[in-house]
Amino acid sequence: MKVEIFALCDAAVDYAGKLSLLGAFDGIFAREVPVVHPQCAIAIRVRVSRADEGPHNLQLAFIDADGHRVVPPIGANFEVRLPAQRESMAINLVLNIHQLKFERFDDYAIDLTIDGRPEASLPLVVVPIPSHGPSHA
Repeated sequence: MKVEIFALCDAAVDYAGKLSLLGAFDGIFAREVPVVHPQCAIAIRVRVSRADEGPHNLQLAFIDADGHRVVPPIGANFEVRLPAQRESMAINLVLNIHQLKFERFDDYAIDLTIDGRPEASLPLVVVPIPSHGPSHA
């Protein structure tokens, strides 16, 4: 099993085996904390083979810079069954997340495990909105 795509985005959909992403991001800007992000999605595309057939468990953990979980783990179960004519194929998984809350401005990570094995990690930063426009060097 190999993770081909792992992204945090505004929205995602699996349509007939095609994974569509809208607004992939790695930063949340806010005026104050706590920050509640109303809605986002995690889009995952996993390449599977015959050896992967059967049930699997996926877990997402949102971790702060100190290694503590900031929300309860998010999990999903999925089944791998390949058609007879295929030796490998991609499976798309979309997890929609509502009211994601961060207590402080900080660096975070989104860790993905499948069947208890670490597979991928995404950085995520929650920062204050700058009081002035960006400077250019």
